[in-house]
Amino acid sequence: MPQFDPSSFASQIFWLVVVFGALYLLMSRIALPRITEVLDLRSERIADDLDKAESLKRETEQVIAAYEGALEKARGEASAIMAKVAQNLAEQSTAREQAFNSELADRIAAAESRIARARDQAAAQVRDIAGELATEVTAKLAGAAPAEAAVEASVDRAMTGDR
Repeated sequence: MPQFDPSSFASQIFWLVVVFGALYLLMSRIALPRITEVLDLRSERIADDLDKAESLKRETEQVIAAYEGALEKARGEASAIMAKVAQNLAEQSTAREQAFNSELADRIAAAESRIARARDQAAAQVRDIAGELATEVTAKLAGAAPAEAAVEASVDRAMTGDR
């Protein structure tokens, strides 16, 4: 192998230094500044993006807080409206119930008066029928018609339960 020949070491070292120096100059003057510039641009872009993300995050938090406040306010208003509607419905229900109870009481009173009149009429008719029947039965059994005042007194005592 010619690289390991000690007589060519000096020339190999010379060319090594020349090529290494050229590569060093090329890298330090052309390639590394471009790489540094690209890295700096990337770093700036990343920093700008992080700043924008942070500001958007703050705006989002503000919007969320405003939304939650509005939502809580709407819930409060809705519950107040529901309470008011429930109160109105309760008042209307109470008023309707009172009107119904009043009408029902009027109907009951009217029905009771009709029943009382019908009972009185029936009692009067029963009294008249009982009086006529007692007069006829007594006349047939005794052969003579009893006095009308006596028959009426007897029927009245029988209807009131007195003996």
